[in-house]
Amino acid sequence: MTVVATRLAQAVAPSRRHRLVRQLSNVAVLTGRNLVHISREPLQLSDVTIQPVLFTALFVYVFGAGVVLPHGGTYASFAIAGMLALNLTTSAMGTAVGLSDDLNGGIIDRFRSLPMWRPAVLVGRSVTDLLTAVICTFFVCVTGLLVGWRPEGSVASTIAGLAIFLFFSYSLSWGCACLGILSKGPESAQGVGLVVLFPLAVVSNALVPTARMPTVLRAVADWNPISAVTAACRQLFANPNPSATVHSWPMQHAIVTSLVWSFGLLAIFAPLAAHLFARRTRG
Repeated sequence: MTVVATRLAQAVAPSRRHRLVRQLSNVAVLTGRNLVHISREPLQLSDVTIQPVLFTALFVYVFGAGVVLPHGGTYASFAIAGMLALNLTTSAMGTAVGLSDDLNGGIIDRFRSLPMWRPAVLVGRSVTDLLTAVICTFFVCVTGLLVGWRPEGSVASTIAGLAIFLFFSYSLSWGCACLGILSKGPESAQGVGLVVLFPLAVVSNALVPTARMPTVLRAVADWNPISAVTAACRQLFANPNPSATVHSWPMQHAIVTSLVWSFGLLAIFAPLAAHLFARRTRG
Protein backbone atom coordinates (compact mmCIF):
# COMPACT_ATOMS: atom_id res chain seq x y z
CA MET A 1 0.00 0.00 0.00
CA THR A 2 2.87 2.35 0.85
CA VAL A 3 4.54 1.63 -2.48
CA VAL A 4 1.32 2.42 -4.36
CA ALA A 5 0.86 5.69 -2.47
CA THR A 6 4.46 6.67 -3.20
CA ARG A 7 4.04 5.99 -6.90
CA LEU A 8 0.80 7.97 -7.00
CA ALA A 9 2.50 10.89 -5.29
CA GLN A 10 5.35 10.73 -7.81
CA ALA A 11 2.83 10.67 -10.64
CA VAL A 12 0.84 13.63 -9.28
CA ALA A 13 3.83 15.86 -8.55
CA PRO A 14 4.97 16.22 -12.19
CA SER A 15 1.37 16.79 -13.18
CA ARG A 16 1.08 19.67 -10.73
CA ARG A 17 4.37 21.13 -11.91
CA HIS A 18 3.25 20.82 -15.50
CA ARG A 19 -0.05 22.51 -14.67
CA LEU A 20 1.72 25.42 -12.97
CA VAL A 21 4.07 25.85 -15.92
CA ARG A 22 1.11 25.80 -18.30
CA GLN A 23 -0.76 28.39 -16.23
CA LEU A 24 2.26 30.70 -16.14
CA SER A 25 2.68 30.21 -19.88
CA ASN A 26 -0.96 31.19 -20.47
CA VAL A 27 -0.50 34.32 -18.36
CA ALA A 28 2.66 35.24 -20.29
CA VAL A 29 0.92 34.77 -23.65
CA LEU A 30 -2.07 36.92 -22.67
CA THR A 31 0.17 39.59 -21.15
CA GLY A 32 2.09 39.65 -24.43
CA ARG A 33 -1.19 39.98 -26.32
CA ASN A 34 -2.15 43.02 -24.26
CA LEU A 35 1.27 44.59 -24.82
CA VAL A 36 1.00 44.01 -28.57
CA HIS A 37 -2.35 45.82 -28.57
CA ILE A 38 -0.74 48.74 -26.77
CA SER A 39 2.16 48.84 -29.23
CA ARG A 40 -0.31 49.05 -32.11
CA GLU A 41 -2.19 51.90 -30.44
CA PRO A 42 0.32 53.80 -28.27
CA LEU A 43 -2.25 56.42 -27.31
CA GLN A 44 -3.67 53.84 -24.90
CA LEU A 45 -0.72 54.80 -22.73
CA SER A 46 -1.63 58.48 -22.64
CA ASP A 47 -3.00 58.13 -19.11
CA VAL A 48 0.36 56.84 -17.85
CA THR A 49 2.68 58.99 -19.99
CA ILE A 50 1.14 62.32 -21.00
CA GLN A 51 -1.28 62.67 -18.07
CA PRO A 52 1.38 62.27 -15.33
CA VAL A 53 3.55 64.96 -16.91
CA LEU A 54 0.63 67.39 -17.28
CA PHE A 55 -0.78 66.72 -13.80
CA THR A 56 2.58 67.00 -12.07
CA ALA A 57 3.58 70.25 -13.78
CA LEU A 58 0.09 71.73 -13.42
CA PHE A 59 -0.42 71.00 -9.73
CA VAL A 60 3.13 71.89 -8.69
CA TYR A 61 3.08 75.29 -10.40
CA VAL A 62 -0.58 76.15 -9.66
CA PHE A 63 -0.90 74.84 -6.09
CA GLY A 64 2.73 75.50 -5.23
CA ALA A 65 2.14 79.23 -5.05
CA GLY A 66 -0.86 78.92 -2.72
CA VAL A 67 -0.23 75.98 -0.39
CA VAL A 68 1.86 76.64 2.71
CA LEU A 69 3.08 73.50 4.42
CA PRO A 70 2.66 73.51 8.24
CA HIS A 71 6.28 72.64 9.00
CA GLY A 72 7.98 74.15 5.98
CA GLY A 73 9.37 72.57 2.85
CA THR A 74 8.70 73.10 -0.84
CA TYR A 75 5.42 72.08 -2.41
CA ALA A 76 7.27 70.13 -5.12
CA SER A 77 8.84 67.88 -2.46
CA PHE A 78 5.44 67.43 -0.83
CA ALA A 79 3.46 66.93 -4.04
CA ILE A 80 5.27 64.16 -5.91
CA ALA A 81 4.02 61.38 -3.65
CA GLY A 82 0.54 62.83 -4.12
CA MET A 83 1.02 62.89 -7.89
CA LEU A 84 1.96 59.22 -7.78
CA ALA A 85 -1.20 58.53 -5.80
CA LEU A 86 -3.44 60.57 -8.11
CA ASN A 87 -2.06 59.19 -11.37
CA LEU A 88 -1.77 55.55 -10.30
CA THR A 89 -5.27 55.57 -8.83
CA THR A 90 -7.00 57.11 -11.84
CA SER A 91 -5.00 55.04 -14.34
CA ALA A 92 -6.25 51.87 -12.62
CA MET A 93 -9.46 52.43 -14.59
CA GLY A 94 -7.57 51.00 -17.55
CA THR A 95 -8.10 47.54 -16.06
CA ALA A 96 -11.87 47.98 -16.07
CA VAL A 97 -11.92 49.44 -19.57
CA GLY A 98 -9.64 46.81 -21.10
CA LEU A 99 -11.40 43.88 -19.48
CA SER A 100 -14.84 45.21 -20.37
CA ASP A 101 -13.72 45.68 -23.96
CA ASP A 102 -12.53 42.06 -24.14
CA LEU A 103 -15.71 40.70 -22.57
CA ASN A 104 -18.02 42.67 -24.85
CA GLY A 105 -15.91 42.30 -27.99
CA GLY A 106 -16.25 38.53 -28.33
CA ILE A 107 -12.60 37.61 -27.82
CA ILE A 108 -13.35 35.84 -24.53
CA ASP A 109 -15.70 33.48 -26.37
CA ARG A 110 -12.77 32.51 -28.59
CA PHE A 111 -10.54 31.96 -25.57
CA ARG A 112 -13.15 29.61 -24.10
CA SER A 113 -12.69 27.26 -27.05
CA LEU A 114 -8.96 26.94 -26.28
CA PRO A 115 -7.41 24.54 -23.76
CA MET A 116 -6.23 27.35 -21.51
CA TRP A 117 -6.40 28.32 -17.86
CA ARG A 118 -9.46 30.56 -17.64
CA PRO A 119 -8.19 32.97 -14.92
CA ALA A 120 -5.15 33.69 -17.11
CA VAL A 121 -7.24 36.40 -18.78
CA LEU A 122 -7.55 38.23 -15.45
CA VAL A 123 -4.00 37.64 -14.30
CA GLY A 124 -2.58 38.65 -17.68
CA ARG A 125 -4.58 41.86 -17.57
CA SER A 126 -3.39 42.63 -14.03
CA VAL A 127 0.26 42.02 -14.97
CA THR A 128 -0.10 44.30 -18.00
CA ASP A 129 -1.55 47.04 -15.84
CA LEU A 130 1.24 46.61 -13.31
CA LEU A 131 3.74 47.21 -16.11
CA THR A 132 1.88 50.35 -17.20
CA ALA A 133 1.88 51.48 -13.55
CA VAL A 134 5.69 51.20 -13.63
CA ILE A 135 5.71 53.44 -16.71
CA CYS A 136 3.43 55.93 -14.93
CA THR A 137 5.72 55.95 -11.89
CA PHE A 138 8.74 56.60 -14.10
CA PHE A 139 7.13 59.62 -15.80
CA VAL A 140 5.94 61.13 -12.50
CA CYS A 141 9.39 60.75 -10.93
CA VAL A 142 11.24 62.18 -13.94
CA THR A 143 8.85 65.13 -14.13
CA GLY A 144 9.21 65.59 -10.37
CA LEU A 145 12.99 65.74 -10.64
CA LEU A 146 12.67 68.38 -13.35
CA VAL A 147 10.45 70.61 -11.18
CA GLY A 148 12.70 70.37 -8.14
CA TRP A 149 11.65 67.25 -6.22
CA ARG A 150 14.38 65.26 -4.51
CA PRO A 151 13.92 62.11 -2.40
CA GLU A 152 15.93 62.75 0.76
CA GLY A 153 15.83 59.18 2.04
CA SER A 154 18.20 56.35 1.17
CA VAL A 155 18.02 54.55 -2.16
CA ALA A 156 16.52 51.50 -0.43
CA SER A 157 13.78 53.50 1.31
CA THR A 158 12.97 55.35 -1.93
CA ILE A 159 12.59 52.06 -3.78
CA ALA A 160 10.46 50.76 -0.91
CA GLY A 161 8.18 53.80 -1.22
CA LEU A 162 7.72 53.24 -4.94
CA ALA A 163 7.09 49.53 -4.32
CA ILE A 164 4.31 50.36 -1.85
CA PHE A 165 2.62 52.50 -4.49
CA LEU A 166 2.93 49.82 -7.16
CA PHE A 167 1.58 47.14 -4.83
CA PHE A 168 -1.39 49.32 -3.95
CA SER A 169 -2.01 50.05 -7.63
CA TYR A 170 -1.90 46.32 -8.40
CA SER A 171 -4.38 45.56 -5.60
CA LEU A 172 -6.67 48.36 -6.77
CA SER A 173 -6.60 47.01 -10.33
CA TRP A 174 -8.38 43.86 -9.13
CA GLY A 175 -11.22 46.00 -7.81
CA CYS A 176 -11.36 47.68 -11.21
CA ALA A 177 -11.40 44.22 -12.80
CA CYS A 178 -14.63 43.50 -10.91
CA LEU A 179 -16.06 46.74 -12.27
CA GLY A 180 -15.03 45.80 -15.81
CA ILE A 181 -16.71 42.41 -15.53
CA LEU A 182 -19.95 43.88 -14.20
CA SER A 183 -20.17 46.79 -16.64
CA LYS A 184 -22.07 46.63 -19.92
CA GLY A 185 -19.34 48.31 -21.94
CA PRO A 186 -16.00 50.16 -21.75
CA GLU A 187 -17.71 53.57 -21.59
CA SER A 188 -19.77 52.67 -18.53
CA ALA A 189 -16.73 51.06 -16.89
CA GLN A 190 -14.73 54.25 -17.38
CA GLY A 191 -17.57 56.49 -16.22
CA VAL A 192 -18.25 54.57 -13.02
CA GLY A 193 -14.54 54.14 -12.33
CA LEU A 194 -13.94 57.87 -12.63
CA VAL A 195 -16.84 58.65 -10.27
CA VAL A 196 -15.39 56.30 -7.64
CA LEU A 197 -11.63 56.71 -8.00
CA PHE A 198 -11.23 60.43 -8.64
CA PRO A 199 -12.97 61.56 -5.41
CA LEU A 200 -11.04 58.85 -3.55
CA ALA A 201 -7.78 60.36 -4.77
CA VAL A 202 -8.80 63.99 -4.19
CA VAL A 203 -10.34 63.62 -0.70
CA SER A 204 -6.99 62.67 0.76
CA ASN A 205 -3.66 64.18 1.71
CA ALA A 206 -2.36 63.73 -1.85
CA LEU A 207 -2.66 67.36 -2.94
CA VAL A 208 -2.99 69.35 0.30
CA PRO A 209 -2.49 68.72 4.03
CA THR A 210 -5.67 67.61 5.78
CA ALA A 211 -5.27 69.81 8.88
CA ARG A 212 -7.50 72.64 7.61
CA MET A 213 -10.23 70.44 6.15
CA PRO A 214 -13.68 70.41 7.83
CA THR A 215 -13.84 67.90 10.68
CA VAL A 216 -15.86 65.21 8.90
CA LEU A 217 -13.94 65.55 5.66
CA ARG A 218 -10.64 65.45 7.55
CA ALA A 219 -11.64 62.20 9.27
CA VAL A 220 -12.56 60.65 5.93
CA ALA A 221 -9.29 61.81 4.39
CA ASP A 222 -7.16 60.52 7.27
CA TRP A 223 -8.71 57.04 6.98
CA ASN A 224 -8.59 57.06 3.20
CA PRO A 225 -6.25 54.32 1.85
CA ILE A 226 -4.83 56.84 -0.61
CA SER A 227 -3.77 59.01 2.33
CA ALA A 228 -2.07 56.07 4.05
CA VAL A 229 -0.12 55.08 0.94
CA THR A 230 0.85 58.71 0.22
CA ALA A 231 1.97 59.35 3.80
CA ALA A 232 3.97 56.11 3.81
CA CYS A 233 5.71 57.14 0.60
CA ARG A 234 6.52 60.61 1.94
CA GLN A 235 7.93 59.03 5.07
CA LEU A 236 10.16 56.70 3.08
CA PHE A 237 11.19 59.50 0.70
CA ALA A 238 11.98 61.69 3.76
CA ASN A 239 9.91 64.42 2.11
CA PRO A 240 7.62 66.90 3.93
CA ASN A 241 4.89 64.82 5.58
CA PRO A 242 2.38 66.92 7.58
CA SER A 243 0.23 63.83 8.10
CA ALA A 244 2.81 62.52 10.57
CA THR A 245 1.49 65.04 13.09
CA VAL A 246 -2.15 63.94 12.67
CA HIS A 247 -3.37 62.02 15.71
CA SER A 248 -5.13 59.18 13.92
CA TRP A 249 -3.95 55.58 13.82
CA PRO A 250 -3.55 55.34 10.01
CA MET A 251 -1.40 58.45 9.85
CA GLN A 252 0.74 57.41 12.83
CA HIS A 253 1.30 53.96 11.26
CA ALA A 254 1.17 54.85 7.59
CA ILE A 255 3.42 52.07 6.26
CA VAL A 256 1.58 49.33 8.13
CA THR A 257 -1.81 50.80 7.18
CA SER A 258 -0.91 51.02 3.50
CA LEU A 259 0.20 47.38 3.44
CA VAL A 260 -2.95 46.28 5.28
CA TRP A 261 -5.12 48.13 2.75
CA SER A 262 -3.21 46.62 -0.17
CA PHE A 263 -3.33 43.04 1.11
CA GLY A 264 -6.97 43.52 2.09
CA LEU A 265 -8.03 44.81 -1.32
CA LEU A 266 -6.15 41.99 -3.03
CA ALA A 267 -7.64 39.34 -0.74
CA ILE A 268 -11.18 40.60 -1.36
CA PHE A 269 -11.19 41.58 -5.01
CA ALA A 270 -8.96 38.93 -6.62
CA PRO A 271 -11.23 35.99 -5.61
CA LEU A 272 -14.32 38.11 -6.30
CA ALA A 273 -13.07 38.97 -9.80
CA ALA A 274 -12.34 35.30 -10.49
CA HIS A 275 -15.86 34.36 -9.33
CA LEU A 276 -17.56 37.09 -11.38
CA PHE A 277 -15.49 36.22 -14.44
CA ALA A 278 -16.31 32.51 -14.16
CA ARG A 279 -20.02 33.31 -13.74
CA ARG A 280 -20.11 35.66 -16.72
CA THR A 281 -18.17 33.33 -19.03
CA ARG A 282 -19.96 30.17 -17.90
CA GLY A 283 -21.76 28.35 -20.67
